[in-house]
Formats: sequence, structure tokens, C-alpha cells
Amino acid sequence: MSDFTPKELRKLRSLKDPQGIAKLLNDMPYHLATSAWSRPRGLKEQTSHCLEGAIFGAAALRAIGFPPLILDLEAERDTDHVIAVFKDRGGWGAIAKSNYAFLGYREPVYRTLRELAMSYFEQYFNLAGARSLRTFSRPVDLGRFDDRHWMTTDEDVWFIPEYLLDIPHTKLLTPYQRKRLHRLDKRSYKAGLVGHRWG
Repeated sequence: MSDFTPKELRKLRSLKDPQGIAKLLNDMPYHLATSAWSRPRGLKEQTSHCLEGAIFGAAALRAIGFPPLILDLEAERDTDHVIAVFKDRGGWGAIAKSNYAFLGYREPVYRTLRELAMSYFEQYFNLAGARSLRTFSRPVDLGRFDDRHWMTTDEDVWFIPEYLLDIPHTKLLTPYQRKRLHRLDKRSYKAGLVGHRWG
């Protein structure tokens, strides 16, 4: 925590809980750049995408007493989704920033990380309407990057997504299940795109 200035620490602790962190992220516009901004850069720009939201979420979770954990959700013919995860009294929850309406915050009610990952499955779809979520990673403690000052640097933090690409992921579906998936119905597709930003 010594990387934070007293002012930064007060700001993060004022968020009080994971829901407070999620609300701050939700209030920021989503941006479409191919970037890996650090937490300070995201705050300065007042915008983020899912990776940057997860990094911010992990740093803020650490400030309020949780480990700084992120998890990678891997998709097929679609972009991955990175979320910050936390455990509260035996239940897993998540803080997430997304360009899709239903891929954000999760209450800590999921018994396992697989359950948590599967809570994103139904509304995780590509622009063709195909359900695209396929795997999830183990949680990564970003404390492993403390020597690179991931919480406070003004530089990009590409070393975090590069690490996520190299770690094992667990499959969520069997080959049979993957072959028999149906496209999203029109109503759900339209609802999932509420607030969506187009590139």
C-alpha cells in the first residue's frame, strides 16, 4: 500500500465496498482504444474498458482490504473480458467494466469461480448474436507485479494482459455443448446492447 499517496488511499477507501468501486467504474464512459492504461491514467482520463476497469477494481479492492485479484474470461470469435474478483464470507463476486449491458458487477453469491464465470455465459455474445464465452482463468493476484508499480505508474501496463495470455484456462463447455449452442433471441440481443459504444 506504500505506493499510494495518502490522498489516493483516502479516495479509494471512500468507495467503502466492492459495490462502491463498481459504481465509480459504471459512471465512467467506456472507451474503445486498444490500450492498457494504469489506474492513475484511467482516473485522469475518466474512461476505461474492461481490462483497465479490472486493474482499477483490483487496486481499489486492495485499498479496502481485499486481495487484488483479476480473472480472464476467454471468448471464441469475440474479445476476452477481464474482471476483478473478490470473496466475501464464502461467496465470489466480481467488479467489471463492459461495453455490454449485463457483463458488469456480480454480487458475492457464487460458491465457486466456475459458477461466477458461468453467470456471464447467457449474455456474453458477439455481434453476430452467438454466445461466445468458452474458458476462464484462475485468479491472478496482481501483487505479483508490485515491483513494477502496477497500481501507481503512469505508464501502460501491458505486462498484465500479456501474463493473462500465458496462463492456463479452464473450459466451461463440452464439445457437444459448443456444437449445439443457439444464437441469442432478438429481444435479449437488443437488451444486451443498451448503451453499447460502436467503433
